[in-house]
Amino acid sequence: MQTLYSWLFRLFLPVILLRLWWRGRSQPAYRQRLRERLGQVPKRHSRAPLIWVHSVSVGETLAAVPVISKLAARHTDWQWLVTTTTPTGSERVQEALEPVLGGRLLHYYLPYDLPECLAPFLNALSPSALVIVETELWPNLLKFCASRNIPTLLANARLSEKSARGYGRFPALSRGMLSNLERVVAQYPADMQRFIDLGLPAERVVANGNIKFDLSIDLGLASEAQVLAHQWRGKSSRPIWLAASTHVGEDEIVLEAFSILKREFSDLLLVLVPRHPQRFDGVARLCRERGFSLVRRSKGSAIQATDEILLGDTMGELLRFYGACDIAFVGGSLVSVGGHNMIEPAAWGVPVISGPHLHNFATVSHLLQEAGAMAVVDGSESMASQVQVWLEDVGQRKAAGKRGQQVAAENSGALQRLMGEVESLVLQNEAQREDKNPALW
Repeated sequence: MQTLYSWLFRLFLPVILLRLWWRGRSQPAYRQRLRERLGQVPKRHSRAPLIWVHSVSVGETLAAVPVISKLAARHTDWQWLVTTTTPTGSERVQEALEPVLGGRLLHYYLPYDLPECLAPFLNALSPSALVIVETELWPNLLKFCASRNIPTLLANARLSEKSARGYGRFPALSRGMLSNLERVVAQYPADMQRFIDLGLPAERVVANGNIKFDLSIDLGLASEAQVLAHQWRGKSSRPIWLAASTHVGEDEIVLEAFSILKREFSDLLLVLVPRHPQRFDGVARLCRERGFSLVRRSKGSAIQATDEILLGDTMGELLRFYGACDIAFVGGSLVSVGGHNMIEPAAWGVPVISGPHLHNFATVSHLLQEAGAMAVVDGSESMASQVQVWLEDVGQRKAAGKRGQQVAAENSGALQRLMGEVESLVLQNEAQREDKNPALW
């Protein structure tokens, strides 16, 4: 089955490369560093332990940063290899980890899941262990690592019912793939059970909680958010509604809700942050076509009382945006993407609005809804209605935010436990390598 998978991958590779070229029209970074995707990287000459962390894109990268930073401080002899698959994820790696790791950081795109791409990559780098953040499983990658005694840990793993059904359609391939995982640190018992049902031995999986609850809001970040809020509110202390990580089809709903709200709250400021950079210009046009006065964050202009929408067209600022707003809508949830990280606004004490598509954060969304910290809406009218309730009743809004903050605090601790799992895996493997090859040490 795996041989068939590899040949099908080879057949589709020209299509994949053509898609990269096509996406490069709006994002030139997709046409760069192609050699990395084919496994061609410089050879590493150091024999220091190299811990390989794969995070597919921005969300997973940000989740991995605290784990890497804390372990790097504890083990100063370890080197780190971080791979991503998208340019935006690549930018976050360099921005967040270069200052922490400096010369101990290697960063490349993940090679395509083919033997001819993986073999030269692994030969050049010889990692000690692979940590995959959340659920990014590639059959050949796992097989190659297992054959080279590179233990693989799936960290902060989630497996929705939909994804489990997908893997279940190819039981032979899925069982073979899961058998090459040394350890799975799942988020919740339901995720853990789905891995077991697919064939992962029960002794290799543990439910640990979601490391995204271990969000650190330090005094510096809080101060930056406070400054933003002061700048945006102006002398009239205008209310601020943030619509974050929106996808195609959601901006129109948000703008319709904003139109409804403007009838009652004429000074309301909407901060609109599309999920993907290639959509910034299109969303700006959409706002202007709807007749709204728009200012773009990237221009650095001060917000005026007449500005109705601030377009968040920069990267890496969303967390402080959450700290500067009164109410937050978290996108990817009015369309079937599955939702994005609603823990971030909750940790700030900001009440959350979401659409009904929440399978990526099923347990988290349940906890927040149960606590009364999050409301689920299905369209522009219900969205506007919920925002209006929280704008009119400050006490109710702050109470909802406080409950969300409490949920975030009560569910923290997974980060420290995950660090222990990664540390144990690496140290055990390094000890085994030393026993087998004492002359190299």
